[in-house]
Amino acid sequence: MTLGSQNLTRLDQLFYSMRDANACFLGYPFAKDFNYEPLWRFLKFTGNNLGDPFEPGTYRVNSHAFECEVVEFFAQLFRAPDDGFWGYITNGGTEGNIYGLYLGRELYPDGVAYFSRDSHYSVSKAARLLRLEHAVVDSQSHGEINYDDLARKASNERNRPALIVANIGTTMKEGRDDTSKIRAVLRDVGVRESYVHADAALCGPYAPFLNPKPSFDFEDGADSVTISGHKFLGAPMPCGVVLARKSNVRRVMRAIDYIGSLDTTLSGSRNAYSPIVLWYAIRCLGIAGIKRMFDQCEQLAAYTADELNDRGVDAWRNPHALTVVLPPVEEGVKAKWQIATQDVSHVVVTPGTTKQQLDALIEAIANSGR
Repeated sequence: MTLGSQNLTRLDQLFYSMRDANACFLGYPFAKDFNYEPLWRFLKFTGNNLGDPFEPGTYRVNSHAFECEVVEFFAQLFRAPDDGFWGYITNGGTEGNIYGLYLGRELYPDGVAYFSRDSHYSVSKAARLLRLEHAVVDSQSHGEINYDDLARKASNERNRPALIVANIGTTMKEGRDDTSKIRAVLRDVGVRESYVHADAALCGPYAPFLNPKPSFDFEDGADSVTISGHKFLGAPMPCGVVLARKSNVRRVMRAIDYIGSLDTTLSGSRNAYSPIVLWYAIRCLGIAGIKRMFDQCEQLAAYTADELNDRGVDAWRNPHALTVVLPPVEEGVKAKWQIATQDVSHVVVTPGTTKQQLDALIEAIANSGR
């Protein structure tokens, strides 16, 4: 398979464009500093993780064994029940959120979904796809769900099960909902049955090491947890991990003769490379490496907030957050540095972000109003 010189030139131009854009984006939570060259050889194969990763199947050009190890790593990190958990590697946090709410709907078909205004847009998409009756709950100013408003809305449907999405790091402010408090609110208003899904897309890999630790894992009352692989750990393609209680997964399990395995995932065919990448990352880093990366990122996030405030920019961040929140930036700064902006803008300090990049952005923001 060969390309002509014109198409080779177009590939070169695309590479340089992506390389230049990669050097100056600070508004989205994607890790930048990773090297997976030892894994390039796997691209020679049609790697397809068909079916359930924990079950044998007919098609064997897969990385199921590595996928299971990644799932088990995060199951231990998120205090999942021994032999009572299941999971798989997804195409990203959106798939994980849809899967969590799918399990909740299958458990409680007449349930009402609740999620805050600061939830990722994939949550409302999941509610529409699953045709779930839902209520959007107010958020507090720092991004965490408003528990009083949750109580008001849930009390109106106290005789129906509640399907809750708890944000463990909201999209714009990295606010963290408290699953234990959510459970308590539901009990207090008389909701007898509930399912809690924790969206820990960015914060999941490091949340267990924070002090105090956010309430979000299985022992804290979550029924499913999802993370993104490309946001903090780093991957050249979007990916994620979703974990759930095995008893709930059994409700959606189907045996498929064509693949000689069980169908338990949303996407059926799944690429075999994301599991290898995530396996490689956690094997290289280990717990100590993840902690070290987080400490480095948090120090830079604190530095960024302090420097912006010293320059007269009203910047802030939640405790231990890697997200620095500030007033909306001007269009030129937004375009060059790819800054996500709604009612506020934010800067996200992920692994691979350098002090030099942050200094250049701080200078651009400070000078943009002059």
